[in-house]
Amino acid sequence: MFLRLSHLSRYDYSKSVGFSAHALYLRPRETPRQRLHSFELKISPDARVVATRDMQENPLDWAYFPVESRCATLEFRTEFFVETLDTNPFDFLLKPAALTFPFEYDFAEKFALAPCLTPPLDPAPLQSWLAQHLPNPPKETVSFITELNTAVHRSLQYTRRDAAGIQSSTDTLNLGSGSCRDYAVLFIELCRLQGLAARFVSGYLYEPPPADGSPPLPPAMHAWAEVYLPGAGWRGLDPTHAVLCDDAFIPVAHAALAKTVNPIQGGFYATGPVTSTLHHELTIEKL
Repeated sequence: MFLRLSHLSRYDYSKSVGFSAHALYLRPRETPRQRLHSFELKISPDARVVATRDMQENPLDWAYFPVESRCATLEFRTEFFVETLDTNPFDFLLKPAALTFPFEYDFAEKFALAPCLTPPLDPAPLQSWLAQHLPNPPKETVSFITELNTAVHRSLQYTRRDAAGIQSSTDTLNLGSGSCRDYAVLFIELCRLQGLAARFVSGYLYEPPPADGSPPLPPAMHAWAEVYLPGAGWRGLDPTHAVLCDDAFIPVAHAALAKTVNPIQGGFYATGPVTSTLHHELTIEKL
């Protein structure tokens, strides 16, 4: 699938401020299942941009603003053209030892996957949830992770939340609701509780216009999870929609800790109190 995206994030401040360096996770990853044909990043006020990769090989752009720069508005605009190739999310083969669940990762896998196997801090609520929502889990590995994905989807009410931050899994269970990033974190912790390596993914999702002609929801950045399956590698699962991730998903960054790949990370400084507001514009066009 060929997709063109334009994404604007604008911060408006109550008075002119200065800006610290900003870490930007806005450039899509290039993988065997995704090709980035063009990418343009525009920043106002002007900043020096240094393209790097972080410790998990995510594209990470740093924006450095002149010390003397002061402005009441900060804008980040990206425009890019991407080709996604994962048309069949079930097109993989597992190692024989991983066909049934539970299975054991080998030594090299455990060593490399250690951050993504870290168990949740408070497993008791998750264990209770599993006993209630997945009392008789299937023995086949792919069936197990898809049923777990579906169970998370069915147990929660989706709420779009533009405010910063991610709920703890316990809070999500107590509320019975959350945003896409809250669904993903809950699913990840449930996987780790069962000995499955899982990580958080930030990116975009193309959703076609509703078939009934009703107005579509405004697009926004999306979050989901990936689980490591021996023989298949990292496979995406989206508990918000109860699906395995296909070519409608555009991954930008992944991490063992969700908060480390927030799309825009940085600060401002000024004398006296300052208020700010955030405005988003996003378009995703299928070509």
